Amino acid sequence: MKSYVLWSSAALLLVVTGCSHGTSTTDHKPASPSVSATSNTTSGATIQITDFSKRTLSFQKVPQHIVALSNGDLDIIYALGGTAVGRPNSNGPSVVPAAENVQQIGSTHEVDLEKITMLKPDVVLGSYPMNEKDIPAIEGVGSQLLLTGANSVQDIQSQITLFGQLLQKQAQAAKLNQQIDQQVAKLQQETASASKPKVLLVYGAPATYMAALPNSLGGNILEVAGGSNIAADFPSLQNFPQYAQLNTERILQANPDYIFIMTHGNTEEVKAAFIKEMQENAAWNGIRAVQNNQVEVLPSDLFGTNPGTRVTKALDLMHQKLYPAK
Repeated sequence: MKSYVLWSSAALLLVVTGCSHGTSTTDHKPASPSVSATSNTTSGATIQITDFSKRTLSFQKVPQHIVALSNGDLDIIYALGGTAVGRPNSNGPSVVPAAENVQQIGSTHEVDLEKITMLKPDVVLGSYPMNEKDIPAIEGVGSQLLLTGANSVQDIQSQITLFGQLLQKQAQAAKLNQQIDQQVAKLQQETASASKPKVLLVYGAPATYMAALPNSLGGNILEVAGGSNIAADFPSLQNFPQYAQLNTERILQANPDYIFIMTHGNTEEVKAAFIKEMQENAAWNGIRAVQNNQVEVLPSDLFGTNPGTRVTKALDLMHQKLYPAK
């Protein structure tokens, strides 16, 4: 059977850079952040933090003016009791209700430097490695750019720890991470002896679709929630190693029980376009997920971007879809 690849390189770049996870352009796994801090900031001591790019940032006091370029970072800051003066653009309400009236300042892939300059932030929270190129510009307006990323649940926990030290909210950060640990342990216990459903996890926009691999955030959430990723051994894309091309022949051989679609927005449009792609190749009709009408778009606020502390909700939702009888 001839392989059928769903691919559009121009749109691919927009899709991948439109989300806050899976944006790494190398095989390098971000280093776990290391932090040293002291509460005696009035005597000139500093808070020193090493971010995911291995850069050490120093602050004379807890930052009061914070700009977040992604919703995941925004969520974590508010979960720790902090606030922001700038948040990512959104087409609808803010994912953090308390930040609804906060100035919108672009996003990780389109930074609005003019608006950020006017806000005079102490620190801007960006994505590694996507926003590395923005370091000179951010530093040029008198701020610091702290880079993190989220390609796994553990990465989100590292973000929580890092931001907890930044805000000197270590106890709150530890509590949030403990809640995630408990959720992960619960799911692992419930699925330890289960027959894991086979899943094709797709990230896409109309006419552009990729298979999410286990080293992506969505792929990691799928496995932690008790699913088996049929694309686990698909060859990764050179520039976007958290994803792979869709290949109909290999998907037919794997015969997934479920097809879940992640998107940054326009969920109904994306689903309709994906179904149209499948209808144009009759071979898809032989896939179990298609036969059982188990093709679904996941909520974009939980799977189309880093959900921050709400990763527990993403895990719960994924588990419920994989094991609906439980």
